[in-house]
Amino acid sequence: MDHEKEVSRPIRELRERKEEVLRGGGEERIARIHEKGRLTARERIQMFFDPGTFQETGVFVTHRCDDFGLHAKRPPGDGVVCGYGKVDDRAVYAFAQDFTVFGGTLSESNAQKICRIMDLAVENGAPVVGLNDSGGARIQEGVASLGGYADIFLRNTLASGVIPQISAIMGPCAGGAVYSPAITDFVIMVDRTSHMLVTGPNVIKMVTGEDVTFEELGGGYTHNEKSGVANLLAANDQECVVMIRELLSFLPQNNLEDPPRKECHDEPTRREEGLDGVVPENPKEPYDILDAIRPIVDDGDFFEIHRHYAKNLVVGFARLNGRPVGIVANQPKVLAGVLDIDTSIKGARFIRFCDAFNIPLVTFEDVPGFLPGIDQEHGGIIKHGAKLLFAYCEATVPKITVITRKAYGGAYDVMSSKHIRGDYNVAWPTAQLAVMGAEGAVNVLYRREIGASEESKQDETRRKYVAEYNEKFMNPYIAAGLGYLDDVIEPNETRPRIIRALESLQNKRQSLPAKKHGNIPL
Repeated sequence: MDHEKEVSRPIRELRERKEEVLRGGGEERIARIHEKGRLTARERIQMFFDPGTFQETGVFVTHRCDDFGLHAKRPPGDGVVCGYGKVDDRAVYAFAQDFTVFGGTLSESNAQKICRIMDLAVENGAPVVGLNDSGGARIQEGVASLGGYADIFLRNTLASGVIPQISAIMGPCAGGAVYSPAITDFVIMVDRTSHMLVTGPNVIKMVTGEDVTFEELGGGYTHNEKSGVANLLAANDQECVVMIRELLSFLPQNNLEDPPRKECHDEPTRREEGLDGVVPENPKEPYDILDAIRPIVDDGDFFEIHRHYAKNLVVGFARLNGRPVGIVANQPKVLAGVLDIDTSIKGARFIRFCDAFNIPLVTFEDVPGFLPGIDQEHGGIIKHGAKLLFAYCEATVPKITVITRKAYGGAYDVMSSKHIRGDYNVAWPTAQLAVMGAEGAVNVLYRREIGASEESKQDETRRKYVAEYNEKFMNPYIAAGLGYLDDVIEPNETRPRIIRALESLQNKRQSLPAKKHGNIPL
């Protein structure tokens, strides 16, 4: 007997409706998406979740607009795929805007779908991921669409610090749509096929007379390198999805849980002899701080965040004996690792995320101070530098600091010093803790003596005082004698030292004074 004849009419109708849902905006629009090297919303969702775990919600939701001929076009799902499933066997909630349906534009109805999935994520204490690919507000719905954005913004804000929120920009994201991703914890963009912008090139040309392309104005590399709006840059949709999954592997489900520990096959007591030669003998010679980080962390695996932005500071995630940690490190090979406006904002944002989600902080310090200059002063380096200081002071997670070389001036205080509740602070024997470098200090302290010597011998006199200052002050032992350092260690033993410190701090409990919230210097 023909199997189809056994199926009842209601089931046949259901299957037909489900087929219509899966078709989205139709084969022609799907083909155009593929021609541009992009995936559809459903393909992205299928790739993101563990196979067979995705459960869709709001499957048959349609818009409620009758104007401008929309009464005749009510595709099920209304341009957004929402639901939940498992990623590495852990619950995750997600929505993916479908560009094949009304250009993925936001309507009142699909905004409600997104809000519902965000509410479920908060109620169940699981991350929420947004795959953004939208032409913006659905113009035909007017203020109802704008209200939908505001509903989403509110939920982003209330969920901040409660559950991890990740936004992937996998197509256009313009106008009011950009503010939801901006509130979330991490923004990933796809190179050449994604854009974020408040106003487009045409409006800018009309208002300011400036000529700029979409890519130059709001492309993936622009927001990763120049604005810092985006944290990660993917080469294509597939890499973007892989990045999100990897990022989630370091994060807890919510602010009440610890980050997930993985089985570690890298010996926790491993000593790395190569670290003894990482810092050059010449204090002015640059080196790559990643050459210090990678040999210390498990399997050399370091997931860098904001790699293209403010490169004089490195931030990212790694594991130590299977435990996720957040790493903050000055980068001596870029501007000597100096702190400036951009690095202060970058570091503060990352530190506050780690603190919100119980991720211990490991700081590698080699900083000559804050960047001097008129642009920095007028740009608010005082205010922005204070953000980094505020973030470290406020953080109550375990804080471990390794001073590899320079720790000068106020920057020494800021970079997770013992004075701002650092838990375990050590230095390599190459460390130099001082108000400023030897040459600058000598020019202040011995100005008269140098000036009083014969002109031909002034350089020789200066070199003598510099040598004396270096011998007496430019070492870690004075700070260690004052209790500002817990120990001076050989570089090769850094990994086991940090791991033992983390183990001793795993039950750390530290609170802040009762308050509604602090007033970070924005």
